[in-house]
Amino acid sequence: MTEQLRRATRALISVSDKAGIVEFARALSAYGVELVSTGGTRKTLSDAGLPVLDVSDLTGFPEMMDGRVKTLHPAVHGGLLAVRGNPQHVEAMRAQRIRPIDILAVNLYPFEETVARGAAFAACIENIDIGGPAMIRAAAKNHEDVAVVVDASDYAALLDELARHGGMTTLALRRRLAAKAFARTAAYDAAIANWFAGELAEIAPDYRAFGGRLIEKLRYGENPHQSAAFYRTPAKRFGVATARQVQGKQLSYNNINDTDAAYECVAEFDPVRTAACAIIKHANPCGVAEGQDLLDAYRKALACDPVSAFGGIVALNRTFDADAARAITEIFTEVIIAPDATDEAIGIVGAKRNLRLLLAGGLPDPRAGGLTAKTVAGGLLVQSRDNAVIDDMDLKSVTKRAPTNAELRDLRFAFRVAKHVKSNTIIYAKDSVTVGIGAGQMSRVDAARIAAHKAADAAQAAGLAEPATKGSVVASDAFFPFADGLLVAIEAGATAVIQPGGSVRDDEVIKAADDHNVAMVFTGTRHFRH
Repeated sequence: MTEQLRRATRALISVSDKAGIVEFARALSAYGVELVSTGGTRKTLSDAGLPVLDVSDLTGFPEMMDGRVKTLHPAVHGGLLAVRGNPQHVEAMRAQRIRPIDILAVNLYPFEETVARGAAFAACIENIDIGGPAMIRAAAKNHEDVAVVVDASDYAALLDELARHGGMTTLALRRRLAAKAFARTAAYDAAIANWFAGELAEIAPDYRAFGGRLIEKLRYGENPHQSAAFYRTPAKRFGVATARQVQGKQLSYNNINDTDAAYECVAEFDPVRTAACAIIKHANPCGVAEGQDLLDAYRKALACDPVSAFGGIVALNRTFDADAARAITEIFTEVIIAPDATDEAIGIVGAKRNLRLLLAGGLPDPRAGGLTAKTVAGGLLVQSRDNAVIDDMDLKSVTKRAPTNAELRDLRFAFRVAKHVKSNTIIYAKDSVTVGIGAGQMSRVDAARIAAHKAADAAQAAGLAEPATKGSVVASDAFFPFADGLLVAIEAGATAVIQPGGSVRDDEVIKAADDHNVAMVFTGTRHFRH
């Protein structure tokens, strides 16, 4: 590919975000580039003392209809789309007195930001840009001749090219900018389409698209031979994408995935009601606990499976304090995430240079809606977020013995955690602490056995006479298809069970519980997680 240099003689600038635009326009003007602009952008440039034409000087028409119509005109689009080396295009430009536009700098109406702040329907509609995307796509299509800039971060790159090539741009830069321009309009339209589908309560629109803006290119993906990058979507949900990284080395793909899982789990616990901690390894909790404070919650969560917790992710639901910081930094931890942190806690973590500390600015709402997506071969699976919360469920006692108040409290706790563990899931809990977690098994019986085995290992490591599953409760993310899984839990010492119910063998499972004087409640809600 040759450089195919193109001289810049005229630039059309129309931006909603005016950061850096005066400096950019001044540099263009210094290269002899004629400036054309619209509305507020033209005023900003003019007030800065720059010579600038109004777009109406090109079109012969004033801006109208509250600014909805200003650049949708052949004088603009002809100047952007005309192929400079095509004699017919050149003749059409001459006949219609259209002059070429060699640089387009446009950023779009802030639709995503308008939606994020909860604006009314009419305000969101008015912030759907029409002329901007039309110009961007025109300029990007004709990148053989036109340079299009949709991001202020690219102003410097364009100016560097003009400096290196005496006021001209290369095809390589124009292609790179064009690719980014098409991606920007695609993400913008995806945000509009998804918002509109939500407003209309369309569960399955005929077309679905997702878009996001690059946060950072990652060193590699789930494995070193895979490439990866992290993008921010328009969804306003506190978490790793909104977090400020206070310190530590760059997050990896797996760090981000696990940190998201940890923070979503700990957000199930209302910080006004209780302090809570979730410790995650490979997207599964290895310990979750409530406590009097974060230190108490962390120590209890760690005791569930201290071996697996090594090198894990710690998520907290309250402002990270110094006492918790001292305890967490006693063992190797990859990431700590919390809504906020005290200066003292930040200072303590600072002694561990590689430990990542993320402050998310808030907790995600477990009841909030939204979409989740995953790819399959040749397709995209999209579903609404699992926003079912145990506190909103009508629990049904189905055994002869109803759970005690203490058991019911632990049953709610255990089912809250089960929502965030890979299926098949079995959770043993006692005193609002997980004491055994069985995750991701093909058989629910195996999940129950593994959870009990882990509890026994933790008890042995702590020098306890018996595992904490004795006198615990048990939660299952889905129904027990047979009584065998329940019997394993009962053998481990569980005295009460929470599960969705709905098996054709519910009667058999309930009878097994009654035979052992075990209380059982149905939620009617399943929490599969794959």
